[in-house]
Amino acid sequence: MFEYIDILQEELSSFRPLSPACLRRLSEDFMIKYTYDSNAIEGSTLTHDETYIVIKEGVTVSGKPLKDHLDAVGHRDAYYYIEDLVKGKKSLDENVIKKIHYFAFMSGGEERGVYRDVQNYVGFFTPCPPAEVSHRMSDLIHKYNNDYCNMHVIERAAVFHLAFEAIHPFVDGNGRTGRLLLNFELMKNGLPPINVKFTDKLKYLSAFSFFHDNNENPKEMIKLVYEYSVQELNRYVGIYKEASRLNGGVKDKRRSQEEYFFAIGDAKVSEGVVQLDSPARSASADNNRSNHHNK
Repeated sequence: MFEYIDILQEELSSFRPLSPACLRRLSEDFMIKYTYDSNAIEGSTLTHDETYIVIKEGVTVSGKPLKDHLDAVGHRDAYYYIEDLVKGKKSLDENVIKKIHYFAFMSGGEERGVYRDVQNYVGFFTPCPPAEVSHRMSDLIHKYNNDYCNMHVIERAAVFHLAFEAIHPFVDGNGRTGRLLLNFELMKNGLPPINVKFTDKLKYLSAFSFFHDNNENPKEMIKLVYEYSVQELNRYVGIYKEASRLNGGVKDKRRSQEEYFFAIGDAKVSEGVVQLDSPARSASADNNRSNHHNK
């Protein structure tokens, strides 16, 4: 099942590296879409454009809850934190999980980065009692570092995501934290992060329902992570191919690699062909990154 992922990953690694400016732009564009969708799944009322304004301009949107603003900024910081973890080749442990939650759940006050001490409830199952959370999380990390090691990264990321959400270790913010952890696993193994879209919320939740209704069978979540990963790998292969074409001087040397990426905005891939949407807004992630690192 995973051979196509490996083929695409090998093809992606065969291209010349993109410039730091291009990589920052790709990261920022993904982060904004990802922040919008991940928070929308959890009930945020911010639109995609409003999420962009809150994150990029630092302004509030009239009539929208403060909580939604805080969680947009917090999710941005959490995503950049996992990027830093990947660059630093950091391993996963409970302190890392708590810190990801601390960033992502900016509206959580004293509950940020702290395991719950109350019972919480999810529509299709009841998580473990609070007294068991610490032990369950310790056991999950042990399995991750031992039992999960021989799994393909797609399977490992999906199984860990299901297990983490089954524990639901925090009072709130478990979904966003869990999807960030899923991407941490993909990214540290050389795969691009995935964005579970708000429009796919029912499909995403049904994978959890299938898991709990079928003796913890992870196949639907594995399938979902696989499909999203194939989509992202194809998108990146298309982007790298176009960048290579421009840098290679094939009939068109008018635009540099940087000019290409700062012009395309939202690049989509359909059957391996890059389709260009409207021009992107012309701001980089440098200021946000600087603010994040100075915290």
